Amino acid sequence: MGEPADILEPLVIEMRRTAADLLGNVTSYADDMLDYILERIPEAGADDDLRGLTLGSCSSNLEAALSMVRHGIDVSAATAPVTALEHARAMAARGYSVDVMLRFYRMGHAYFSERILAGTTDLVPDPTLSLRVVADLQRYAFAYVDRISSEVAAEYVAELDRIQNRVRAARTDAVRGLIAGDQIDLGRAERTLSHRLTGWQTAFVCWTDRGDVDLARVGPAVGAHFGSPHPLLVPDGAQALWGWVSTARAPAVSPEELVSLADQIPKMVRVSIGTPAQGPGGFRDSHAQAQRGRRIIDLSGRGAPVTSYAEIALVDAMSGDLDLARGFVATELGALAAGGRRENEERRALLAVLDAQGGLTAAAAELGVHRNTVLQRIRRAEERRGRPATNRVAELHAALRLVHVLGPVVLSSEPGRT
Repeated sequence: MGEPADILEPLVIEMRRTAADLLGNVTSYADDMLDYILERIPEAGADDDLRGLTLGSCSSNLEAALSMVRHGIDVSAATAPVTALEHARAMAARGYSVDVMLRFYRMGHAYFSERILAGTTDLVPDPTLSLRVVADLQRYAFAYVDRISSEVAAEYVAELDRIQNRVRAARTDAVRGLIAGDQIDLGRAERTLSHRLTGWQTAFVCWTDRGDVDLARVGPAVGAHFGSPHPLLVPDGAQALWGWVSTARAPAVSPEELVSLADQIPKMVRVSIGTPAQGPGGFRDSHAQAQRGRRIIDLSGRGAPVTSYAEIALVDAMSGDLDLARGFVATELGALAAGGRRENEERRALLAVLDAQGGLTAAAAELGVHRNTVLQRIRRAEERRGRPATNRVAELHAALRLVHVLGPVVLSSEPGRT
């Protein structure tokens, strides 16, 4: 303590004697400390259990600290009492912040300084020695609170992690049960997920191959676009996120309606959106579509940040077996199923005309070329194909759509090769 030898021994004696005297009234002090804390932190009396734990923490900490002083135990040996740890767990369970919990200890230390130490002068007759006892008790109390508050804060964080892990596990189980089509208690599932399952369900999947992208920010942006600022979000590993939005009406998911959303999506992130559908079955089906949409997007390397499943549903249906899809494209397109630049221009012209139901002018506007250029490209395409565009129109349209979306995945590697 840095005191002269002739002062040190009397000081130690008085410190221990004072601590013993204070211990005799520890129950009264604990009750008074509780009232002191309740005046400043109303949360301490939120319910009978928490109030009782707060009183128990006051009592056990006072008794532990004073007993250590009485027996000359160094403050470095202090550990948090069981009631203090339980109090920390109770605060976490009730959703209070760690700052609120640590304020209990600051207020407890303030009480000790204001009321208990204020009466110490009456216990030590020698004024000089009394001041030294008060100063040493104050230092000891501060060191004790500093040590214990760190320990209870760590327990608070650990309990919060346990609670969050249980919540995440319950949410994941409920989501996987819905996806699997299991029989579930709908009300219980809605409470667990904080998500309404009786309205229109629109599922989406976000993913990236970058480790520095926070998908937790992307999910709410997608939800907000559909009118739900708090969508149901479930991480799928570190680089993917599943999401659902529940709305009273089916939201629009056409490419035109998604332009404003696409502007909000970070680079290197892709979003696949399922078709809105109703109820728990819609929850499952829309998610399945979003997942299948992800497969097509990954296969094709599409650069669009947001893709609606409706845009690629036909390609999804036809590409479950890629070997069959390649064979179909080769059969329908002939030499047009090659990966050359001219073949690509001719395929695009054919597709634009078929999309426009034969309208050359509309196709030219879509492609940004002259009407005659479209006509020339169609004629060359027909020559490569070996038959007119009016032959097997549905199959031709489907094959062109496959190539448009999947590109090289379903094409021959060399121009002119089928």
